[in-house]
Amino acid sequence: MRSRWIAAALALIALPALAADIAAGRLKAATVCAACHGADGVSVSDRIPHLAGQRAGYLIGELQAFKEGSRKSDIMNVIAPQLSSDDIANVAAHFAAQQGAAAGATSAQLPNVAKMRVTLPADFRTGYTRYLTKESAEAGQVSIYYANDPALAAAAAGKPLPDGSAIFIAVYSAQLGPDGQPVAGSDGKLVPERLRSYTAMASGAGWGDDIPEMLRNENWNYAVFAADGTTRAGVNQAECLACHKPKAASSFLFLQRELAAAARR
Repeated sequence: MRSRWIAAALALIALPALAADIAAGRLKAATVCAACHGADGVSVSDRIPHLAGQRAGYLIGELQAFKEGSRKSDIMNVIAPQLSSDDIANVAAHFAAQQGAAAGATSAQLPNVAKMRVTLPADFRTGYTRYLTKESAEAGQVSIYYANDPALAAAAAGKPLPDGSAIFIAVYSAQLGPDGQPVAGSDGKLVPERLRSYTAMASGAGWGDDIPEMLRNENWNYAVFAADGTTRAGVNQAECLACHKPKAASSFLFLQRELAAAARR
């Protein structure tokens, strides 16, 4: 009796894999999952887990947990809820059918997602308006936010930010005292010292056309620049798109209310 019960349980566990459409899973993986995990489950970065050769049942369980929110991830809690039960079974079967990743192996980023159209204007400090400063004593940094005129005008009017909008953030290391702790100025705020990088989001007509709908932020693109203004290599725009996607109601900005308040002053 016990052996028959175990056999029946194992048969139920295997049902999703038996019913899965591997070809459909391959297509979904190639258009969406590949942005981080590679089309065949060999990830684009060693920070992202490989999925190639993982058991289908395990992958189904993980995706369901992300979909339900019982497992937390800024990216997967956005992507998984957009997958149907069939999608989950299909991509799990596809990745399970692949050979496990070799040590140190990575995949190239999806060209359509990796393409960043944002450029860093040479004059943005004078041509853009500084509207917010954020401090983090824990991280030892000061972030200064700038917006261009189209973004400010729309925010002031309470309208969605149009194509042509741009937000730039200059990230500085905070000045440290002899004790190695960030120093506050006479106004009680941390003192910015060394420019670390710039982060940016900007939109333009058609910029989102080639980005899969599950990742697309209308026409917004994202970029990170080194202190010298060169584009920082290795940044995966797919992660930016996924993190900002839940903010569609606020033009994909995390701090839209702060922008609107500053624009109305």
